[in-house]
Amino acid sequence: MAGLEPRVEYLESFRCPLGGLAAGRPRVLCPGPAVFVSAGSERVSVYAQGGRLLAAVYCFPAPVWQLELSAVPGLLYVLCARRGIYCLSPDPESRSMNQDDGSDQDSEDGEPPCAVISVDPDACLLPDAALCTFTVVADKLVTLAQGPAHWKVQLFECPRPGEDARLRGQVGEVELSISSPLTGPLGEPTAPRFLPVLCCVSPAGPTALHSRAQGSGGFWLERALFGLLFGVDASLLESPVILCGLPDGQLCCVVLKTLVTSKLSPGNPKALVKILHHLEEPVVFIGAVKTESLAQDVEDTHPDCLVALGHDGQVLTIKAGWDGAGTLVPELREYRLPGPVLCAACGGGGRVYHSTTSELCVVDLAQEGVPSGDLGDPPSLLCPAGLGVCSVVTLSVLSEVPEGDVRLLALSTRGRLMTCRLQLSSEVPGPTRAAAASTGQKIKDLLSGIGTVSERLSSLRKAVDQRNKALTCLNEAMNVSCILLSGREGPRPISCTLTTAWSRPQLQDVLTATCQLENSSGLRLDRGWALCVRVLTSASASDADVASAATTYTIPVDRLGPGDRREVTLPLGPGEDGVLHLPLTVSCALHYSLREVVGGARAPSESSTDSLDEFRPDILPEQDGICLPLCEHTVDVLWCLRFPGLAPAHTQAPGLLGPLCDPVDTFLGSLLGPRSEPTGPASLRAKFLPPSVATIKVSAELLRAALGDRHSGTPLDCATLQWLLAENAALDVVRARQLSSVQGVAPDGADVHLTVREVAMTDLGAAGPLQTVEIQVESSSPASLCSAHHAVIGRLQRMVVEQAARIPGPPDLRVQCLQQTHSSHETLLREVQTLRDRLCTEDEASLHATAQRLLQVHRQLRSPSLLLV
Repeated sequence: MAGLEPRVEYLESFRCPLGGLAAGRPRVLCPGPAVFVSAGSERVSVYAQGGRLLAAVYCFPAPVWQLELSAVPGLLYVLCARRGIYCLSPDPESRSMNQDDGSDQDSEDGEPPCAVISVDPDACLLPDAALCTFTVVADKLVTLAQGPAHWKVQLFECPRPGEDARLRGQVGEVELSISSPLTGPLGEPTAPRFLPVLCCVSPAGPTALHSRAQGSGGFWLERALFGLLFGVDASLLESPVILCGLPDGQLCCVVLKTLVTSKLSPGNPKALVKILHHLEEPVVFIGAVKTESLAQDVEDTHPDCLVALGHDGQVLTIKAGWDGAGTLVPELREYRLPGPVLCAACGGGGRVYHSTTSELCVVDLAQEGVPSGDLGDPPSLLCPAGLGVCSVVTLSVLSEVPEGDVRLLALSTRGRLMTCRLQLSSEVPGPTRAAAASTGQKIKDLLSGIGTVSERLSSLRKAVDQRNKALTCLNEAMNVSCILLSGREGPRPISCTLTTAWSRPQLQDVLTATCQLENSSGLRLDRGWALCVRVLTSASASDADVASAATTYTIPVDRLGPGDRREVTLPLGPGEDGVLHLPLTVSCALHYSLREVVGGARAPSESSTDSLDEFRPDILPEQDGICLPLCEHTVDVLWCLRFPGLAPAHTQAPGLLGPLCDPVDTFLGSLLGPRSEPTGPASLRAKFLPPSVATIKVSAELLRAALGDRHSGTPLDCATLQWLLAENAALDVVRARQLSSVQGVAPDGADVHLTVREVAMTDLGAAGPLQTVEIQVESSSPASLCSAHHAVIGRLQRMVVEQAARIPGPPDLRVQCLQQTHSSHETLLREVQTLRDRLCTEDEASLHATAQRLLQVHRQLRSPSLLLV
């Protein structure tokens, strides 16, 4: 097809979303001097070709999916997404000069003022949220709806002229089988990524050229091919046939008159549907072309070849041919085009115009232009001719002259309505035809071509920039992941430390945690990174009504360069019940969001390949990020102890001297005077109950090995106390004063006394006395004593596990002494069980004595003679 000289002329610009329009949704309908344009939004614009201006804009309640104009009586049918089909009678000529009612038109649209008409909800002809496409055949409306497990073809009678704009009723229905389910994981119908294709095919006849029954969504087909494809019944009845191209690749057909009679005699509805072929990819276009050359005395110009195009470039052609026995048979051929195919249109001379993401092309399917090959051969690759126009999402043929030009009407991804004029002559014009009068037109054509190339180049440059930024961010994220997951010893290049402190923002003390994120590496944490802090609250075993709960805080980390630090302060408690449930587990991790970084790196040219952008599946899974753990801390009562007597008086804040007192008790105490005794459960417990004591004995050799350099120059008892309070805010004071005993206050207000001293055990070592360190916890509150005792034991357990592989072996111990100690402890445990059983059965008279004995046994168990070695 030598001599193709495209000339592009821009007519109008319409509003389009960021990134451009997506194929499969915009529509251009040109039945006459008026052009109906839908850019996929809620608006349908009417463009007058004669006046070269917008005549009217119709506003619908939902995005428009399809337009179709019936031949009689000239009604416009509009399918709105998830709403149904609307019907109205457009009158663009009467509105073409009306400029007064366009005051509500947005000035930023780039469109001139025109009539803006809001469509009345009463104009909804068929409300149905499941409708995906439709076509109009004479006085019949054919729809295709999506069900939970099938497609449904329904046939309705349209209202006659002069009647109320309502359907006269359903006259037929049939279901189409599918190869894949249409429901999601919850059983609800999922919106198809590609809209199905529905069109009407009629047999050619003597009156076909003069019939006005065919609407804008159908075409005629040669009688021989019509009978071969759809059967004798359709040919004898001269019934139109509905062709359905489904997103799963099926090409089905239903005879219209048979569908009408199916309501009177139902029978088997599946027998009404015939599957012509399966393209194995979504069907995006169905049309027909004339491929046989005509003699001069033949006037039949009806198409003799049915054409179906798939989204990925699969082409199916069906013609009437002769087999070896001289029998007329359908001849199916498959070809391959460079895809993806965004839109297509059929023209004269066997030409098919189609648009890809890069160019608008034309291919000749006439006999002399199709590669030869027998039936059953693998698909041949067609070589279309490029027209030098890119980013076309919908296409329509305006006019064709056998010896003249072809005019195409197209809409680009930028929302520009344009006409493309092609020179179809096979002879290239010689230089002798060039004249001074045509120089201006050539310059105009060159400028139009430059504008098209510039638009394409700008789109590609933007896509490349976005992808380069995304790749840079992903490369940095990979480097950060490698250094954090390498498992090398020593300090981590990106670390997070945790400190706790008490504050009193209102009338209640609040324990806060400060997380300090430090970047000691040479990398940079940029967009997409976030610090996730998870606080897990463990309820005490005695409080069965309080369940464990976890709270996660996500703090974006923006531009944390090498050497930078970021601090975040979070509340730890108390909770809504006013109690601080210890211990708390605080976990810190870095999270990198792939969706935030990669989501915007899709080029506009790629976005136009999606046939249904609104229902495009996510390109990332549910777990859309990378989680890198940094640290995990267990905040126990040793973190939260307060020592009002350690700090100098002039440095203590009034609100941090101790736990908050009840305002009523404070007021009554001031009235009673300084000699009045304190009241309350804690005061009564401290006055009448002796304090509870728990002791733990640890081998001095084990502690010296665990403390290491921290023990040098410091007594062992002082170093042990500093090790226990390593995470407490009072550590600096304890270290400066070389303390081995401290008096603190627990979060519930009870006093906790920690004492560390070195003692010698004479009855346990086989070779002589053993040097040990005794850690004593004393408190008037059993709950505070248990919490502090548990915290000390937890630290010692971790120390023993760490030092087990370093110490050669335990010292020589007297086995008989250990057996006696173990036996006595087993006796005490059995007695505890017996006393607890008696508490449930005894009367009030003997209950007090049992409780006292149980308390004495617990005190003996809290101070065992066992030794950690």
